[in-house]
Amino acid sequence: MDQETHTIALAAAGDSNAFDTLYRNYVTRVYRYVFTRSRNAADADDLTSQTFLAALVDIGTYRGHAPFAAWLFGIAHHTAGTYYRRIKPSIPLNEAEHLPHPTPPLDAQAHERLQLQRIIVAMNHLTPERAEALRLRIFGELSAAEVAHLMGRSVPAAKMLIHRAIHDLRRKLNADGAEEV
Repeated sequence: MDQETHTIALAAAGDSNAFDTLYRNYVTRVYRYVFTRSRNAADADDLTSQTFLAALVDIGTYRGHAPFAAWLFGIAHHTAGTYYRRIKPSIPLNEAEHLPHPTPPLDAQAHERLQLQRIIVAMNHLTPERAEALRLRIFGELSAAEVAHLMGRSVPAAKMLIHRAIHDLRRKLNADGAEEV
């Protein structure tokens, strides 16, 4: 039994320290993923909290048939989908806060924030399926196999979807005069 499997088992048995470990291991990845869906820092905070609350409640149902990350991002995907059905986002991206990361110099932060905003805006021009595959792979840091599992596709099909999404995103960014991604 690997360390993560052991931690999941402890969390399922009600060990709050074990769930805290899982939370710390995945919170940034989940936040980044839901941020690209909501495009608003406050909503991303709420969606991240809702995702982990649902995971805490349902941790006992996790059976290990898929990687834990895929199970957790399935919850995040469902939570964000519910958000989209309930609220149609209309908040401009320039109000979004930067993603959490080690603090680079202020000018680098500004450049990174502008690049991220361009990427998120450009992702709106992708097909929803390609955008979702890219969100899961890049912002969620899931493997192609995990993306395939979540999207109900074969691994080669998921890899092709991600490849085409990156190609389309590059083409859109280059057409808009942005730097190469």
